[in-house]
Amino acid sequence: MRVALICIDKPGQLEVRKANREAHLAHIAASGVVEMAGPFLDAEGGMCGSLVVLEVADLQAAKDWAAADPYARAGLFGSVDCREWKKVIG
Repeated sequence: MRVALICIDKPGQLEVRKANREAHLAHIAASGVVEMAGPFLDAEGGMCGSLVVLEVADLQAAKDWAAADPYARAGLFGSVDCREWKKVIG
């Protein structure tokens, strides 16, 4: 199943994001379940959240992946929403 993780950064946390970016990308590479990912941008073009699409067995696997993400472990996110997602185009 595909799951979209919609992660919104806490305000003023850009330095936390930058400090944990390499570990976050390593987590993505090591897990083998990320289909696509990228940051949300604010009005000034700064990173302010993440969209991550996972291909996993079930919703709990997605939640476990999200909890192990170095960004989440560093306290970057104010919210994380895990939603089953159906790819239609692309």
